[in-house]
Amino acid sequence: MRHYLDAVRNAELVRRTGRVVSISGQSLEAVGPDATIGEICEVVPLYGQGTLTAEVVGVRPGRVVLMPYGELRGVGSGSEVLATGELPRMKVGDEMLGRVIDAFGEPLDGVQELKASGTRPLHAIPLNPLTRPRISDLIETGVRAIDCLLPLGRGQRMGIFAGSGVGKSTLLGMLARDVKADVNVIALIGERGREVREFIEKNLGTEGLRRSVVVVATSDQPALVRTRAAYAATAIAEHFRDEGKQVLLMMDSVTRFAMARREIGLAAGEPPTARGYTPSVFGEIPALCERCGTTDSGGSITALYTVLVEGDDFNEPISDIVRGTLDGHIMLSRDLAHEGHFPAIDVLQSTSRLANDLTTEEEQKLMSAVVELLSVYEKNRQMVDMGAYRVGSNPAVDRALQVYPAIRNVLRQSILESTSRQEALSRMRNAIGGGAL
Repeated sequence: MRHYLDAVRNAELVRRTGRVVSISGQSLEAVGPDATIGEICEVVPLYGQGTLTAEVVGVRPGRVVLMPYGELRGVGSGSEVLATGELPRMKVGDEMLGRVIDAFGEPLDGVQELKASGTRPLHAIPLNPLTRPRISDLIETGVRAIDCLLPLGRGQRMGIFAGSGVGKSTLLGMLARDVKADVNVIALIGERGREVREFIEKNLGTEGLRRSVVVVATSDQPALVRTRAAYAATAIAEHFRDEGKQVLLMMDSVTRFAMARREIGLAAGEPPTARGYTPSVFGEIPALCERCGTTDSGGSITALYTVLVEGDDFNEPISDIVRGTLDGHIMLSRDLAHEGHFPAIDVLQSTSRLANDLTTEEEQKLMSAVVELLSVYEKNRQMVDMGAYRVGSNPAVDRALQVYPAIRNVLRQSILESTSRQEALSRMRNAIGGGAL
C-alpha cells in the first residue's frame, strides 16, 4: 500500500503549460507556465520531433523569459511550453575520471557510455565561512616561477590574466600534468572547437587526462550551455572534495563565462552597465569562485581561473572583479612572450596573498631579494638599453644587471620540463648568490 501512496503523492496532478508569444535572438517569451527562476521547461516545436529543453531566466508580468539549451529551429509563436518542476543538476562520480564530457555530463570522447553514480545540484548552498579550515599546506606545481615566487596553497584560488595568444592554455596544461593533486577538473568555456582536442592531446597529455575530468562548452553553443559548463565543473569538483580528495579546478576562461552571463542578463531585461555587462555578472562571479576552497571534510578545491584580458587592459571590469575576489593573480606579459620567455609570467605584476603563510622565513627573504633585483633592473632597463648608464654608477643596478640573466634562466621553462620546488629554490639561490641573503 505504501508504494501506491508514494506514487500518488509524487504524481503530477496538474500540468503547468504555456505558449510561446515572442522570440528574440536566443530568448523566448511565453505566456505561462507558472515557473520559477532556474526551472527547467520543455518547449514543443511546431514541426519536427522531440522537445527543446530551456531554462527560465526571467519573469515579467504575465510572462516568463526562457533561454534554450539547443537550436531554436522549429520553435515558433504558439509552441507549447511545459514546466517540469526540476532544477538543473549534474552527473557526478568516479566514472568520470579520464573522460571528456559536455555541460550535461554526456561523453564527447566517443569511448563508451558514461553511467555516473549520482547527481548534484548545479547551484550549491554556500558554505559557512567559519567551517573552512585555514589554508596552510603548500602545493607544488612544477612551474619554477610559481613555486619560487608565487607559492600556491591547497584550497587557494588564483587568477591567470593575459591577452589572447600569450600562453594561458599552455600554462594550464603544464599545471594539469605536474600539480600534486588527486583529481583535475578542467572546464573549457567558450573555446574554439579546434583548440579543445589540441589542449587535451598536446597540453594535457595521456597521463594528465587519466586523473582529470574535462568539461567542454565550445563558443558556438548557446550562452546558457556555456554558463552551465562552468557550474557543472564546479559541482563535479565539489563532489570529489566532499569525498576528502585534493582537487585542482581549472577554468578557461572566466571571461567567456561572464560574456555568456551578460547575454542571459540582457535577454532577461537587465540594464547594461560597465562595458555592457549586466549587474548579475558581478554577483555571479564571486558566488562561483566562493564555492572553492577548503572544507572540514579534509578535501579541498584549489582553483585556477584564466581571465582573457580585453585589449591587454588589466583594469577592465571582469579583471577588476576577479582580481578582487581571488587569493592572488598571475599576470602573463605579451612583451615577455615576444622575447621567447615562456611561461610569460610577469613576476612584478603578480602576487600570491598567502605567500607568507605558506613559506618559511628563509624562503621569504629569497623571494624578497629576487623581486627587488627584478624591480631594480626593470626601473633602469630603458636607460641601460639607451647606453645612458655607466657601470659602477650604482652598486644596486650593477648587481641587478649581473644576476638578471641567471634569474631569467631559472624562470624560463619548456612545456614538458618539470622541476621540484626544492630544486627550483636551490637554482634561484645559486642564481642570485646565496650570500646575498
